[in-house]
Amino acid sequence: MDGLEEKVSEFFGEDGNDSNKTLEDQHDGYGFDGNDSHDDPVERNLYWETQEVLLQEILENYSLTASRLRQELSRIIELAKESDYCKCSKPSSDGCIHCLRRGVVTLLCEKGFRATLCTSRWRHTKKFPGGSHEYIEVIASTASRKKQIAFLIELEFRDQFKIAKVCDEYHKLTSQLPEYFIGKPDYLNAIVRVLCDAAKKSMKEKKIHMGPWRKRSFMQMKWSGSSERSSSPDDEFINKLPTLSFRQASESCLHVNASPAVVVT
Repeated sequence: MDGLEEKVSEFFGEDGNDSNKTLEDQHDGYGFDGNDSHDDPVERNLYWETQEVLLQEILENYSLTASRLRQELSRIIELAKESDYCKCSKPSSDGCIHCLRRGVVTLLCEKGFRATLCTSRWRHTKKFPGGSHEYIEVIASTASRKKQIAFLIELEFRDQFKIAKVCDEYHKLTSQLPEYFIGKPDYLNAIVRVLCDAAKKSMKEKKIHMGPWRKRSFMQMKWSGSSERSSSPDDEFINKLPTLSFRQASESCLHVNASPAVVVT
């Protein structure tokens, strides 16, 4: 586990040096000078192999954390999908994701979970376009009930990282992502870091401009509302990863039910 922390920190060069932030601001999708458009094949292969190893280790640890809770939540999501969840005045043939989220929250609460439909909102700035994003939050407790843990549910997780024109290596990374995410914000943040950096690399190879909505700092704002929640004390390696940024973002939550928090075992 310590190896994963070291690999993530070393790979992204986050050693507290301000020059790293400046480099990201200068080259994170805004202008390619063309000097390194043709990377050395060995270095290129090493980069993509490292990205894949990082992602696989994060996903492996993610899958092992609260696996029983994730299985139960996944089962309830599938039940919601099978129901007549769309309540729009003119519903589409396959329903809408907003109605599905509300349907999942309602069903979770009926099953005794403390579930919330949340919306992160951020203002338009020179750096980013304004916007909002919905997701689901479930509050769980440790066995001792001394700590509450926020679990995020993103029903369109894999779709968040889809890009039309990408290299095969990036497509391979996204194909390994689960259809939807059910886990702690720290795991989500770690995955976002790997995929956004890979997207930047892929688009640079394709000589395609990277829009601000593809940047890591923008993607993080989508789930910013839960960035201040406490995480489980038994995952020291993931707790040391950078937390989700919540600058320029705000959150509003619809508390559908005040059910007791589920216990993580």
